[in-house]
Amino acid sequence: MATSEFYMPTVNLFGVNKVQEVGSRLKGLGCKKTLIVTDEGIKSLGYADQVAGIVREAGLEVVIYSEVKPNPTDKNVEAGLKIFTEENCDSIISLGGGSPHDCAKGIGLVAANGGTIHDYEGVDRSAKPMVPLAAINTTAGTASEMTKFTIITDTSRKVKMAIVDKHVTPTFSVNDPMLMIGMPPSLTAATGLDALTHAVEAYVSTAATPITDACALKAIEIIPEFLPRAFANGQDLEAREQMIYAQYLAGMAFNNASLGYVHAIAHQFGGFYDLPHGVCNAILLPHVSRFNLVARPDRFRNIAIALGENVKGLSTYEAAEKAIATIERLARDMNIPNGFKELGAKEEDIPVLAEHAMADACAATNPRKAKLEEVMEIIRQAM
Repeated sequence: MATSEFYMPTVNLFGVNKVQEVGSRLKGLGCKKTLIVTDEGIKSLGYADQVAGIVREAGLEVVIYSEVKPNPTDKNVEAGLKIFTEENCDSIISLGGGSPHDCAKGIGLVAANGGTIHDYEGVDRSAKPMVPLAAINTTAGTASEMTKFTIITDTSRKVKMAIVDKHVTPTFSVNDPMLMIGMPPSLTAATGLDALTHAVEAYVSTAATPITDACALKAIEIIPEFLPRAFANGQDLEAREQMIYAQYLAGMAFNNASLGYVHAIAHQFGGFYDLPHGVCNAILLPHVSRFNLVARPDRFRNIAIALGENVKGLSTYEAAEKAIATIERLARDMNIPNGFKELGAKEEDIPVLAEHAMADACAATNPRKAKLEEVMEIIRQAM
């Protein structure tokens, strides 16, 4: 039996109005003053003030840092850490999608361990757990509210640093669908297809286990049914709730089986061009899946079945190809760009993007090992 480990927060809250418990739970951990890490969009919707009020009612003091960028940077971590230290905070609330969660994790990790966020690029580089972190989700895709992954852009290198560290797992997570009904269709699509990418990459990962397989396949079953509904009608509460479960299951899968070349390459496009992570994954997923098909045709056949495709009478390869066609159709139906050129990417940058992708921590568990020229070709096809 191969050895493995399974990480996730010890407490995870799901359902309408579960956000109301955040203050009392932090108080129960002995916290007295918390830093809310969020972005201007979430603050403008009133969610930051709402959460601050809930926490103050529980008897805690609150400070808000709301300048997190869509692709959080080392400068965001530094700025948030400065506020955390100067205000003598003892805990953090991340409020939003993957960007505030990742920034908050970075702040908490450096607050507990010292140095700069750059010191923790790679796998398990920290010595001590970060400060208590309550991760409140407002999107259904990244699963950053429950993972040990943190992605921070190094502004000097224009590269996304993959920080994979058990010590950045949040203390507890909150998924309240009432905080998600205001998501616009474009964000719903990007985050939902991000979740699908997590599930697919985890399922074909070289580190997959029966536990991660079960999580990944269930996520893949839920997404094609409920993501289009959430995309078409953001007020569809059942669709929002089901996408919460799908993205969380996908998070459980990739948090423990890791990912592959989709994320390894997507990180480079996000860091180099400051592009939305979910959109990058959605563009890349069919191309990387096609490259990986020869390594795990049986698994892609299972993905096709989980996506709801009828594969009766088809060979394994024919069924596997149906999975990729379905993924492409989902992206097309939700107005995902056809390629990176539409987003301003340039052919001349492919060599450096590919080189950095091969060094990304997520590449290690891709089921098919690629040479530099092959990664360049994947990127070229996705342009």
